[in-house]
Amino acid sequence: MNTPEADFQRAVIELAQWRGWRVAHFRKAQNRRGDWRTPVAADGRGFPDLVLVRERVLFVELKTDSGRVSPEQRAWLESLRAAGAGAHVWRPRDWSEIQRELENPPTEAGG
Repeated sequence: MNTPEADFQRAVIELAQWRGWRVAHFRKAQNRRGDWRTPVAADGRGFPDLVLVRERVLFVELKTDSGRVSPEQRAWLESLRAAGAGAHVWRPRDWSEIQRELENPPTEAGG
């Protein structure tokens, strides 16, 4: 069974908040034509779904087990990693890894 991304997102947010993380998620809004878009300007297209902050910052793109990362999403993740940030693609099949990541403090300063 493929977990819907919205259900997976709710589970990740709930777990992160329960573990003491501050979580930011920018919701899509429906425009006048009825299309769903996330309001964003400049280079924001493809920005990760979640920003989590505790003793470090994580940027997380959430996907279903079969979902694909877009070129814009990949560019953001690569740029964030190059800047030293924790940047991940998480899928429902990664749940045990997600739990470990959100439970444990980083092994070295800066994560």
